[in-house]
Amino acid sequence: MRFFFDSSAWVEYLEGSFKGEEVSRILEDNNEIYSIPIIISEVVSRAKRKKQNVDISFRAITINSKILEINPEIAKVAGILHAEMKAKKKDFGLVDAIIWAAAEKLNAQLVTGDIHFKGFKNLILLK
Repeated sequence: MRFFFDSSAWVEYLEGSFKGEEVSRILEDNNEIYSIPIIISEVVSRAKRKKQNVDISFRAITINSKILEINPEIAKVAGILHAEMKAKKKDFGLVDAIIWAAAEKLNAQLVTGDIHFKGFKNLILLK
């Protein structure tokens, strides 16, 4: 199967949390895993702020997933989604819209702990 991990999924995995165990099971099942460069930035930033090894975070993502580059079509879809979601959820971020558009482009299940995505299709909301 094809999965798209957002930042929260990688953080849970790296912390070895209970939610991270679900992420780990997906990784261990030889699935196709995808992320985008901004997720690397978010996870590395968090590691740096928590005084953790940023190289471990970087390698975990780049070794265990394929990195999808954001093209103009994904950017357009993300912009439309962002505008629509801002009308419903004032704190829905542009990065969230980019993540969703990228997962949709891949027809992948989005793995996240972010409740902003609750109600979206093809979603695995970590609990």
